[in-house]
Amino acid sequence: MHRCLLSTVLLPFIILAADKKNPEPGPLLSLERIYAKNEFSSKGYSLRWLEAGQGYVRQEKSKETKDAQDIVQYAPATGKKKILVAAKSLIPKGKKKPLTLSSYTFTKDLSKVLIFTNTKRVWRRNTRGDYWVLDRASGKLQKLDGKAKESTLMFAKFSPANSNHVAYVREKNVYVEDLETGRIRTLTKRSSNTVINGTFDWVYEEELGLRDGYRWSPDGQFIAYWQLDSSEVRGFTLINNTDSLYPELVTIPYPKAGERNSSGRVGVIKAEGGETQWLDVPGDPSNHYIARMDWAYSSETIVLQQLNRLQNMNRIILADAESGEVSTVLTEQDEAWLDVGNDLRWLNTGKEFTWVSERDGWRHVYRVSRDDGEPILITPGDFDVVSVEAVD
Repeated sequence: MHRCLLSTVLLPFIILAADKKNPEPGPLLSLERIYAKNEFSSKGYSLRWLEAGQGYVRQEKSKETKDAQDIVQYAPATGKKKILVAAKSLIPKGKKKPLTLSSYTFTKDLSKVLIFTNTKRVWRRNTRGDYWVLDRASGKLQKLDGKAKESTLMFAKFSPANSNHVAYVREKNVYVEDLETGRIRTLTKRSSNTVINGTFDWVYEEELGLRDGYRWSPDGQFIAYWQLDSSEVRGFTLINNTDSLYPELVTIPYPKAGERNSSGRVGVIKAEGGETQWLDVPGDPSNHYIARMDWAYSSETIVLQQLNRLQNMNRIILADAESGEVSTVLTEQDEAWLDVGNDLRWLNTGKEFTWVSERDGWRHVYRVSRDDGEPILITPGDFDVVSVEAVD
């Protein structure tokens, strides 16, 4: 089988060599050409869309700074481009090389850019690292929480209403930093080592794909966040054979089937600090998952998805951010299994939302009123909707 495959691959190269009148082409393929030089790999075109009318940005090789990349803005209609952030502007004071960009985020007016760099792995992905903010007008480049340990910040985000405020998670607590004054507010305080604020344990990441565990309110006045407590979860011991000469034992909270999960809840706190208002979500918090959470169009209401432990019932719940009172708008049930909804989009100034369900045997999109919870089918037919790409 291997010889046949090799013959099939080699044939075009042999013909090509003959066309060039090269009777002795030599070794046509090598492991180095295939794997090391990436000679035959596909070429991608990575880009990131900005706000409406601003086009998109992408990283391109810098002509001024060696072994570095600029962030370039494109106008799709004309193809015109301009350098939005030059690599040389990302060189920290006292350093010779610019920051290596793992990801970046602009404010809506493009006045500032948030740089994620020096990343480290958490479970499966590199979600902690260092964050820097560049003020494009002044050229000021500053590191968030400069006194923090290296590579300990996670999920930094500009306030939707104020580009001078950035929230982030550090060592399982949520913080807000004022870029003008440098003041850092600690919004959450862990009561014990088993408490996690603003991010997740192994189960929530594994089962539900959750990592970033907080959300700015649209007006930038509040932050809603998950809190998990793994105090009732038994430890599972692993042997680390790779980090040092001698193996080390590492114990992590890991619930096996039928054992206690971490208990989870959602709270709302002012961005300037204060007491947390916990949402009064019903059910045993260790036998239900808050699988999704976000602001429900405005800064007064939060929408949740609550899965039971069997994951065959999903309640879509609206919660009052000020009082914590909740009401169930829609309930999905299935004898076997339910997917979490990832296509909830608000319509009609927040009065309705889209919902993807398989309740009629096909995966369809429904329009649901937040008042009566009545789902109205809007994609009838014998086909499955893979995802909702956009809503005008």
